[in-house]
Amino acid sequence: MLSRVKTFVYAADAITTAGVSAQLRSCPEILVVDAQDVDSAAVAVIVVDEFDADAGRVVRAIQRDGCPRVVVVATRTDDGGLLAAIEAGACGLLRRSEAAPARLAAAVKSAAEGDGTLPPDLLGRLLDQVGKLRQAVLVPRGIRLNGFTEREVDVLRLLSEGSDTSEIADRLAYSERTVKNVIHDITTRLQLRNRSHAVAYAVRQGVI
Repeated sequence: MLSRVKTFVYAADAITTAGVSAQLRSCPEILVVDAQDVDSAAVAVIVVDEFDADAGRVVRAIQRDGCPRVVVVATRTDDGGLLAAIEAGACGLLRRSEAAPARLAAAVKSAAEGDGTLPPDLLGRLLDQVGKLRQAVLVPRGIRLNGFTEREVDVLRLLSEGSDTSEIADRLAYSERTVKNVIHDITTRLQLRNRSHAVAYAVRQGVI
C-alpha cells in the first residue's frame, strides 16, 4: 500500500491555504492534515510572499509543535531570504510560480526522506553565499565550514586513535593545559558529555 506523507499547510490567508491544500490533496502520495494534527505531520508547507523574520518565527513554531521538516513556497526570493529560510530550519524552498502540484509534492516527499529541495539557480546563489561567508568570517578565525578549527580537528583525531592528553600534547607540540582547554571548548560548545562523546560526534559529522 502506498505510504502517504502527512503534510500540514500554512499560509497567512485562508484562500491560499485552501488552494495549496487542494493541490496537494490531488496527489495520492500526500495526506493533508489540519492545524490540530500538526504534531502528526512529517512535513509542513508554508506559503509566504517573502521569507522574513515573521516567516522564520512560523517555521520555528511549527517545528516546536512537532513537525520537523518545513518546505517554504515564496513569491519572491533574494539572497537574504534564502539564507534566513535555511537558518530558520527550512529544508526546501520553491518559488510560488514554479510550485505546480507535482513539483510541490516531490519537494514534500524529498523533505520527508530527509533531503532538501532548491531551484538550481538558488542553489548556486546559496553556494556563492557560503563561499563568501567562509572567506570573510570563517577563514580569518581558522574555522572550517563544519564548525571546528584545525586545532580541534587535530586533537579529536588523536583522541579517536586512543591518545591521552600528554601524548596529544607531545604530538602537536602543545601544553597539556592547551589540549584540555581545546577538549573543554568542544564539549561545552556542542553540549557533549565527555571526550568519547566528542569523538563519536566528530565521526558522525564526518569531521574525522
